[in-house]
Amino acid sequence: MRTKTLLLTAALLAAGAASSMAQVYSVNAVGYVNLSVPRGFSMIANQFVAPSYRIADLIPSPTPGCTVYKFSNPGGYTLDTFDEFDLVWGDPNLTLPLGSGFFILSPTLFNLTFVGEVPQGTLTTGTPKGFNMLSSQVPQAGTISALGYNGEPGDTVYKFSNATGYKIYVFDEFDLNWQTSGTVEEPSFLVGEGFWLLKSPSTVNTSWTRNFTVN
Repeated sequence: MRTKTLLLTAALLAAGAASSMAQVYSVNAVGYVNLSVPRGFSMIANQFVAPSYRIADLIPSPTPGCTVYKFSNPGGYTLDTFDEFDLVWGDPNLTLPLGSGFFILSPTLFNLTFVGEVPQGTLTTGTPKGFNMLSSQVPQAGTISALGYNGEPGDTVYKFSNATGYKIYVFDEFDLNWQTSGTVEEPSFLVGEGFWLLKSPSTVNTSWTRNFTVN
């Protein structure tokens, strides 16, 4: 999955009139990400504030026959398929909220672009006990801690690769660090990548909160 991002960080608009000049300043950052979605399963995410989070608006023209698997805790999977004959989603109103990841099963390689405002301010994503399919709300690549998530004992991350399957990371309750197969290693993610987070029954924190600004 290849990505390319562009952030425009200080928009300025000035308007003039015969007797006065008005200036409107915007500190909003807009951007986009191009994802190369391969054949088979991928776990991806939209990480931009969009006018609509409907699947028909976020993913308007996928490969015919594509299926999206949205997971909710509780509730489990909701599936939606892009009909190969009518070229429409079965449920065009299915939403893919900011901060959530989802599986997409594609019959062939295709390119997908997400575009919108970069989320800023206090960003919170719920992480209830059990399985959560998540993503960073901010379109950044980096380790899970750099993306603002502080692990706690019992946390397990399942990172999925289209080519190699799952890699599992556990936040060790004694050493208080991330480990995989007995080796200290922190999970890291690309822009537009989703992942599983399993919260143990003894979990304390039930949200992922990060303060972020582009300035």
